[in-house]
Amino acid sequence: MDPVTTDDAPTFTDAYSLPIGQGMIHGETLHTAMLPGDPETGDIVGETMAEQAERTLENVGAVLEAGGSSFDDVIKVTVYVTDLDAFEEFNAVYERYVSEPYPVRCAVEVADLYETVMVELDVVAAV
Repeated sequence: MDPVTTDDAPTFTDAYSLPIGQGMIHGETLHTAMLPGDPETGDIVGETMAEQAERTLENVGAVLEAGGSSFDDVIKVTVYVTDLDAFEEFNAVYERYVSEPYPVRCAVEVADLYETVMVELDVVAAV
């Protein structure tokens, strides 16, 4: 396994004091999970689902690029949201990042995420 790191996405160990890496390559896949954190400060960005989706997808894209992948290589996405009623906002942003053939995707409504986070993504991509 090979860790993937980038200054263009928040680091969980520095920003949140959590033992979580930014990305990991295993075989021919890259695995990452991201929140809508500012890459420099780790502060949660955005007060709406759309704003948080944008920042989270930017963070995912930074890790994908650092690992030699891209949104065109994404195989599977799991979306965790605190309000499925705001999921259309998420989709409007998401559609700007992915194209056909679309990755496999699951959406899960959760009671709570970290601090004011409304969306978290778990992504697997080919490298």
